[in-house]
Formats: sequence, structure tokens, C-alpha cells
Amino acid sequence: MKTDVLIVGAGPVGLTMAGELARYGLSVRIVDKNAARTDKSKALVVWARTLELMDRMGTHWADSFVSAGLRVEGANIRSGSDQIAHIDLTHLDSPYKFVLMLAQSETERLLEEHLGTFGVRVERQLELNQFQATADGVSCTLAHSDGRQEAVEADWLIGCDGAHSTVRHEVGMEFQGSTLLNDWILADVHLDGIAGPPEINIYWHSEGVLLVFPLENTRYRIIADVGESSGSIGEGNPPAPTLDELQRILDVRGPGQVRVSDPVWLSTFSINERKVSDYRSGRVFLAGDAAHVHSPAGGQGMNTGMQDACNLAWKLALVAKAFCRPEPLLDSYSSERSHIAKLVLEATGKATTMAVLKGGVKQAIRNHLASLIFGLPPVQHEVAELLSEVAVAYSESPLNASGAHSQEGPKSGHRAPIRGDEPAVGSGPTPRFALFAAPGGMPPTLQDKYGKILEPALRKPFHDDGLWLVRPDGYVALSAKAGDWEAVENYFEKIS
Repeated sequence: MKTDVLIVGAGPVGLTMAGELARYGLSVRIVDKNAARTDKSKALVVWARTLELMDRMGTHWADSFVSAGLRVEGANIRSGSDQIAHIDLTHLDSPYKFVLMLAQSETERLLEEHLGTFGVRVERQLELNQFQATADGVSCTLAHSDGRQEAVEADWLIGCDGAHSTVRHEVGMEFQGSTLLNDWILADVHLDGIAGPPEINIYWHSEGVLLVFPLENTRYRIIADVGESSGSIGEGNPPAPTLDELQRILDVRGPGQVRVSDPVWLSTFSINERKVSDYRSGRVFLAGDAAHVHSPAGGQGMNTGMQDACNLAWKLALVAKAFCRPEPLLDSYSSERSHIAKLVLEATGKATTMAVLKGGVKQAIRNHLASLIFGLPPVQHEVAELLSEVAVAYSESPLNASGAHSQEGPKSGHRAPIRGDEPAVGSGPTPRFALFAAPGGMPPTLQDKYGKILEPALRKPFHDDGLWLVRPDGYVALSAKAGDWEAVENYFEKIS
């Protein structure tokens, strides 16, 4: 059987990838070795930038996620009864001025239903056995649950198959990094006695950190470190915590007067901080946990992976349709997203190290300095933008145009401002660039030559003295002086 793209792994990243590629008209197969999608909450944080990118997938499609989850408008860092920091998300430069708490099981359900609108279904209990990539395609062998082997020819193979990725192992990409020598517990439980509006609460304590995430009604996610690892790496995680152990941690580290009951999910885990250096090997790509894993601090993992998918899908679609040359589009995927994963690894690693800092004097200094720094409004705003991922930018991307640019408005590689009175860039069935420029003066040859990848109508510029060419994923490709149509022409010549 022949397909444009074979996607291995039907978690949130694989489902996002499949939905985007199917929306753009490519033939897609998505396979998963599991019999059903997860029934666990797992990754439960959906940040603003991910919701913005979802809105490209259909008219107000992100609203279906928002209605299924819990809107949380703030996060706190506390030490006992003292509040060290408060992060207010209501001032974000985004239509989504909150973080959405949504169980991964629900995220996968919504993404799978969306995929079904394009006539694509997840093929379960079907596992990638082996593959051979050439300059012209990828020959794959799939193993069915009944032992039958199936040969599949794909133009492209994308591994979204998690931290133990078969695709990554087969292609020989090294997972570089380390494992933190701490044991952690994870629990989805019901809590009684939590006061105030639903917010993320992080408690720094002398014996360790406690994180409490609201889910729905009285259901919460608890994450806590329980000291140095009790065994060697590879010997498996320690037993799941008991309710009594959870209660003791809440009593010692939490706000007090909180009672735990009715466990939904109890587990343990360790933190790996690893990534591959290159997300692409010819016609084979990696995305999500197959390419990078890191601390759950900040809830960045799933969001980073879903944004990997949004970054690659439009580029692959334009190349598959022969609207653009493979280079530099496809190589830009790795350089852009690998850099973002590196920044996420650094940020979450530092946050985790700070949270589990030991020693009374060190902790006192940490708490004092953090209180001073987080008390500054510019710092609060910057942290909110970093957490929500609206600050993600590709400043060093090979897809950025060089040359003069407007002194006002977004720069090349940065997220374009989102205006509620116009549709999201890239929301159509074909990935197209958008021009934000004053009317008049545009050479008709631009539409004649590049109409397949350029929106037919100009959009209002972000500032009177400039023009901006915005990519299908909403990032600025070119920032130029008003009327510099030659710069636009040169840009399209470079990629098409």
C-alpha cells in the first residue's frame, strides 16, 4: 500500500500531525501499537500558544477544547503560608488568557474526532517492525496483532512514538542527556479543603517540592519529589504511593487542612532530560517525546510536541504538493524546533533544580531572591509569556529573510500578533503565507507566480511604515519597509 505519510504513534503529537497533514490534503496513515487511546490524564496542561495553533485547524476549533477543560488564570509559588510569587495569565497578548487544564485522554479524544472528519482513523494494534529509507521514499513493514506482516510504501515517515521511539532507534539518532537521580510521585485524587479560585500551586518545602494542579471540581493532580532515587537507573520505579503517604506530604508541604480521597491514578516516575541533535534524517522525521523529553515542570512537554507537529506539517505539505522546494523548508524544521526544545530543557531543568534545592540556608536565600524578582511586574509578564509559549520565536531560522525591516511591529521569526477581527493565518485547506501591507502598489506578478502559496488579499499592516510576510504557522517570515515588494519576491524565489 502507498501513502504520502506514515505516522507512528497516536498520542497528542501524532494525532495533531495527522490532522494537520490530512487537512492539507495529503494521504495519511497513523498507526499505534496500543489497543485503545489512553484512559489516563497524563499530560494535562494546554498552553495559550497551542490553543492559538489549534484555531488554525478550523473555525474556533480550539473552543471545543476550552469547553471540555478547566480555565486557570494564575499560578502561585508558596512556602508554607508565605506567597513567594503569583503569575497572572489574564494579561497575556493572546485570545487565550489562561492555561487550560484538560486530561490527555480528552485531548486525544478531541484530536481523534477531528482527524475522523477527514476520513482518517487510527489503526490500532499495528506496530512498525522495520523500515528502509531511500532518497525517494521509505519502505516500511508493519506487524499486525495476529502476526500478519504488511508492506507499506510512504513518501515520508514521522516518528511520534514516544521516549522509547522505534523510529529513533532504527534511524540511529542518539538520545543525549541525563536522568535526574530523584524519585517522584504522581497522583490524580480528590481533595477537600482547597480554598480560592482554581490555580496552579507550587509549594517549596525543606523536604521537597509539591505541585497541585486543579482538574475539575474536587479532582486534582499532585506531583512531589520524594528524595534521591532508591535504586539504580533501569531497575524500575518504586511502588506507587499510598493515600496515607500522599496525606502526609500534603500535611507537611501543603497549605494545611486539605484531605485526600478517592484516588483515580497513583504512579511514580523519574525525570529524563534528553533530546536528539537532529530531528530529520532524509525522509524520516521525529516529533514530540521521540525527539525530546524533559522535566514536567511548567507542563511544556505535550505542548512542545504538538507545536513540533504544527511546524512540520505545513512545510511537508508544501513540499509534497511541489509548491516549494524541499530545501530550505524541511531542514528548517529541525533547526527551529531543536533550538526550542533546548531552551525548554534548560528552563525546566533550572526550575526543577530550584524547586528541589536542599539546605535551610540555601532555601532561605532562594525564597528571598525569588520573592524580590517575581515581585517585579516585567518579570511576572515575561514568565507568563514563557510558560504560555507565546514567547516562542525562531530568531535564527534559515527561513527568516534578511535585510531592512520596519522599526515597529514583529521581527522575522517572531509570532505575529493575533487580531480577533480576521481569520488565523494558515486556517485554509492549503498552507498559505499572508501579506500584512497597505493596499496598493503590489506587483500583480506576485499573485500570478505565487498564488498557490500566498493569500489573495492583503491584510492590514501591523504598522504604517512596514510590510510583513507571515508563515502558515503564524510566525513572521519577512519584516520589511513598506512597499519593498522586491524583498517579498526574493523570499518566494528562495523557497519555491
